Amino acid sequence: MFRDESVTSVAFLKKFQELKKKFDTKEKMRLDSEYHQQLLAYIDTLYFSCNREEVMSEKEFDNMRDGQMSDLNRLQKLKNGVSYKKDKHKNQKRDEDWG
Repeated sequence: MFRDESVTSVAFLKKFQELKKKFDTKEKMRLDSEYHQQLLAYIDTLYFSCNREEVMSEKEFDNMRDGQMSDLNRLQKLKNGVSYKKDKHKNQKRDEDWG
């Protein structure tokens, strides 16, 4: 929702609060990976920063957008880093057969 420039602050807050409520109704699972822990911390932090009495202005939302996209990119790199290492080692094992 942060990448889509047509999303307004009101639409974002409404959709994010709906998703967070659905997420909270799900049974909690213990996930040990750093990515999952960082993701849960990110969601909770974003929810508490957005869950306030006053309505967020469009300018505040646009200012928040860049920082949040940066945080999301870091999370994506963390997620992809694990699979990248696995793929790297798979290829290394395959190359050993070729001498």
